[in-house]
Amino acid sequence: MSHIDHILVVDDDLDIRQMVGDYLRKNGLRTSLAANGREMRAVLETSDVDLIVLDVMLPGEDGLSLCRNLRAGKFRSIPVVMLTARDDETDRIVGLEMGADDYVVKPFSSRELLARIAAVIRRTRMLPPNLQVSEAARLIGFGEWRLDTTARHLLDKEGTAYALSGAEFRLLRVFIDHPQRVLSRDQLLNLTQGRDAEMFDRSIDLLVSRLRQRLGDGAREQTYIKTVRNEGYVFSQPVVLIGENE
Repeated sequence: MSHIDHILVVDDDLDIRQMVGDYLRKNGLRTSLAANGREMRAVLETSDVDLIVLDVMLPGEDGLSLCRNLRAGKFRSIPVVMLTARDDETDRIVGLEMGADDYVVKPFSSRELLARIAAVIRRTRMLPPNLQVSEAARLIGFGEWRLDTTARHLLDKEGTAYALSGAEFRLLRVFIDHPQRVLSRDQLLNLTQGRDAEMFDRSIDLLVSRLRQRLGDGAREQTYIKTVRNEGYVFSQPVVLIGENE
């Protein structure tokens, strides 16, 4: 029997919950609905969920806090699509920092949301063919760092682990999948979030800055991620697949 993806829709607006749930079911997806964080956690504890559609503006514990807590707990691997207000770019940027995989701006069409969901699930399940990481070689080495692709954290040369947000992990994977290649902001946005850049969208620049801080890159001494003027960024370190116990 083929797998039917299970989507959890978390929104305090009953009409939106039901509209989205009905549309996703009509398009062959299994859906569960939750009005708040408590109901969301109840579904997660009792069902296998493939993706969460999470509204930012929830009463009490808002969507940004819920996303951050998801990424810090046992459900960290479940992809999240945030629903954000049209004019609030800050929520979109913070949502990506907290580990959201993509966002859809309200008001949205159900068709657009379905397309985002399908794209995120596809990206989550697909590894680039040049870096099919086996269980025995789940670590990727570059410079003085190793990336654990299973636990999704960085390891320094002493073996100390540093947690990455979902957005940081995806951006780093894109860089190490394409070393020594200049990638434009549009390419990075498309490869990490499956969409084209919008006017004044600086979320990639913010994520690059945060990732540089993680890697210890200075503003002038860019050891890992170099800025190419008027073009984008390049990951300048050679990349190797290494055994788990090496």
